[in-house]
Amino acid sequence: MTEDRFAHCLPALRELGLLPGTALAAFVVGSTVRGWDHGASDLDLVVVCSERFRDDRLVRVTVPLSPGEVDAIGFMRDGRRWEVKYWLDDQVDQVLDKVSRDSFDQDRTAGARLVPTEELLLGRLPTCHPLSGLPWVLRRRRQVEESAYQAYVLTDMLTAADTKAETAMGQLAAGDLPSAVLSARDAFGCAIDALLVGHGEYGALTKWRARRFQAAKPDLLTFEEYWEIETMRGYDPADPAQWVEQVVTLCKDIAMEVEIP
Repeated sequence: MTEDRFAHCLPALRELGLLPGTALAAFVVGSTVRGWDHGASDLDLVVVCSERFRDDRLVRVTVPLSPGEVDAIGFMRDGRRWEVKYWLDDQVDQVLDKVSRDSFDQDRTAGARLVPTEELLLGRLPTCHPLSGLPWVLRRRRQVEESAYQAYVLTDMLTAADTKAETAMGQLAAGDLPSAVLSARDAFGCAIDALLVGHGEYGALTKWRARRFQAAKPDLLTFEEYWEIETMRGYDPADPAQWVEQVVTLCKDIAMEVEIP
C-alpha cells in the first residue's frame, strides 16, 4: 500500500468544498486501506473537526452523544462511490469515555454500550490511512489501545458465542437438528470473531472474516481448519449431531484461549 493511492483524496475534498478549515485530521478507513476492496467497494473517509461542519449537502447519522448527530455525505466520483463522515473531536472523546478502563471496572456489561457508528470509528482507527493530522491519529490510536474497547468487544462476542452454543445443544437434545446446525454456525462465527479481535482484528462482517483470519494468523487454528468449518465441508447430512458437537466443542476451546485484557 503506498501513499500515492490516496494522494487524490484531500484535493478532491477541497475541490468539492468538503474539507472544512476546522479539520484536525482526515483518514481513509475500511477495506480499501487493507487492500481488500473490489470494483464495487466504497471509498470511506473520516474527517475530524474542532467545530461542526455546516453544509446543506450533509445528512445526519444519529448517535447517543452531544451533539447527537454525525454528519455524512455520499457521492460518486470517477466511477466510485465515496462516503465521508464528519466527527467532532469532542465526540471522539465521548466515545472513548464510554470504553474507559474505569467504566469497564465499574460495569463489565457490554451490550449496547456503543452503537455501530461508534464501534466502526474505534475499530477502524488502528488500520486507518492518515491523510492529514498524523499526530491526532497516533494519539487516538494509543487511547484506543489503552482503553477497555477490546475487552468490551470480546465480552460481547464471547457472550454471544456461549449463548448460541448452549442454544445449539438444547436444540440438539430436543431433536431439532436443522435449528441446532444453524445455531452452531452462528456460535462459530461469534467465537472466530472473538479470536480475531483478540489478535487486534476488529470487525464483525462475515464477508471479511476470512481476510481477517489470514491477517491475524491465530495459533489455535490454521486457515484450512477454520475454512473447513466455515464452509461446512465436514458436515455429514446423515449425522448432523456430530458436526454440531464438534463445532460447539471448538467454540468452547476458543473461549478458553481468548483472554480478556
